Amino acid sequence: MERLDDQHAAWLARTFGRTDYLPLTREDAIALSQAGIVIDKYKGTHLFKEGDDSEAAFVIQEGEVELYRMSMNGRSVVGRLGPGAVVGDIAMFQSEPYLSSAKAVTAVRALRLEREALFPLLLSRPVIAMRWLVTGLGQLEATQRSLIRLMNRTVLEQVADLLLVEQDRFGEVRLSQATIAELLGASRQSVNEALSRLKDAGSINTGYRRISVLNSQELAAASSA
Repeated sequence: MERLDDQHAAWLARTFGRTDYLPLTREDAIALSQAGIVIDKYKGTHLFKEGDDSEAAFVIQEGEVELYRMSMNGRSVVGRLGPGAVVGDIAMFQSEPYLSSAKAVTAVRALRLEREALFPLLLSRPVIAMRWLVTGLGQLEATQRSLIRLMNRTVLEQVADLLLVEQDRFGEVRLSQATIAELLGASRQSVNEALSRLKDAGSINTGYRRISVLNSQELAAASSA
């Protein structure tokens, strides 16, 4: 672990929350550097686990984090978050145990902000507080939109829509079929059948833990069929 240096503070100023109308001052960046600790997590390790005391919140700088919960029916993925996202803050603000586990699905670098340091920072720095609020609301809105997109839709439509959303600028989706099934709350067999149909239609190509989008227009048509 290391203290936040000027490079990390500059990254937060550019990326965290809305930067267009809520610019961070140098004093804000210094305050962040004094409050946060940079941590690195290997793939497969956890930032925190469900039920742990919520001692800190995390801002993801690099990599992807998977949020999941455990139940009698097994493990359920509830979301995946990347750079600029905040995790663990809701439970921490409510002084409740973490509601889910946060596992690194790639190598992850994150800023860890403990409760004792974050609360005074947010109370004394309104721009940081607003950017924190905007980030959280943006993530909540994205979750709501995802739920709305999944309502009353076939597995084929859901899979096609998810691939459109998750593809990077090269058209690559780095999700396994099992993860897609968990994210959609569908059976792995039904997801495999949907992927096979999309592949036969020439919309995608599949590989090990990777899906390539070949025709976004056809995929969009399949998502709204």
